[in-house]
Amino acid sequence: MDILGALKLGPSPPALSGAAPPATTPARSSVHFHLANAGAAALVTASLLVADPSLAFIGGGPYGKQVTRGQDLTGKDFSGLTLVKQDFKTSILRQANFKGANLLGASFFDADLTSSADLSDADLRGADFSLANLSKANLTNANLEGALVTGNTSFKGSNITGADFTDVPLRDDQREYLCKIADGVNSTTGNATKETLFCS
Repeated sequence: MDILGALKLGPSPPALSGAAPPATTPARSSVHFHLANAGAAALVTASLLVADPSLAFIGGGPYGKQVTRGQDLTGKDFSGLTLVKQDFKTSILRQANFKGANLLGASFFDADLTSSADLSDADLRGADFSLANLSKANLTNANLEGALVTGNTSFKGSNITGADFTDVPLRDDQREYLCKIADGVNSTTGNATKETLFCS
């Protein structure tokens, strides 16, 4: 929509008795024109913010001012980065690379980490994986101590060799499934995956 083209300027008010000569009338119209342009620019900016919510949302954690919440970040490389308390809520993170990243307290609430998202060797202590889909994710040697896992969080087909699940509140069915595939010892904590899962 052409907002500027849709604006119509009204006529300038008539000159009062004793007012400046008519030569000043164009200047007065020019002021009206500039004010109208400023108003139109404000309308355009406001409409962009409403049309694209990501422009209105700044922040999301220490990853500069990059928006990482509710975004399609398929295949993005975050390997080795410090992303403490980063907000990845509801983002699509398929095949994203978080290998060796510091994700202490990061939020992956309702995020899609399927299709071989790589979280190997990552520090995921205290991270929130509530409702997240980690099917076929690589959690090799990841440290998930104290991570939040509630709701329908899925680990189906994930590689959890050497992962540390100490103090992770898993549902019984989740724990049972993970115990079937658990193996290895976490190289950072020295804890065996099966022991952290309380496998019988």
